[in-house]
Amino acid sequence: MDDVRWLNDDELDAWSRLLAVVELLPGVLDSQLRRDSRLTNYEYYVLARLSEAPGKVLRMSELAAHTNATLPRLSHVVRRMEERGLVERRPCPEDARATNAHLTEHGWATIQEAAPAHVENVRENVFDALTPEQVGQLKAIADALLTRLDPGGLIAVRTAEMSTGRPSSATDRATS
Repeated sequence: MDDVRWLNDDELDAWSRLLAVVELLPGVLDSQLRRDSRLTNYEYYVLARLSEAPGKVLRMSELAAHTNATLPRLSHVVRRMEERGLVERRPCPEDARATNAHLTEHGWATIQEAAPAHVENVRENVFDALTPEQVGQLKAIADALLTRLDPGGLIAVRTAEMSTGRPSSATDRATS
């Protein structure tokens, strides 16, 4: 026990606050998305990742890595999303052993419709509480943590557009 590096008072206070944010924010995001778009926060994230992918297609294994999910969890969520016409699974043409997830036109329309209210919710509950300087600090802090937590950078890829779900294709940006 002598070699344990216990948290000092400032670290413990910061840690407690970070845990509170990590626990509360997903529920706030999830509630708004469920109410307004009949999507969970994770389903929105899956749609956002697919909307950013070339051709709006990703291998299921790649999508699982990008959304920090196990393949079984992602498969379960994608199955439910398929039933609602948001995504389709098809065999991968380059590798018959792999399956691709495709964002459908209905899925694309759904994320375009959901994005404005979701972004407003993120803005209201996160960014409106911060000064511009604090936004920069938050980015730097998140980058430092992600360097340790996600050394391969899979989750952090295209983070700015993913967190807002801003449509990525040039022809659809004006609608976001």
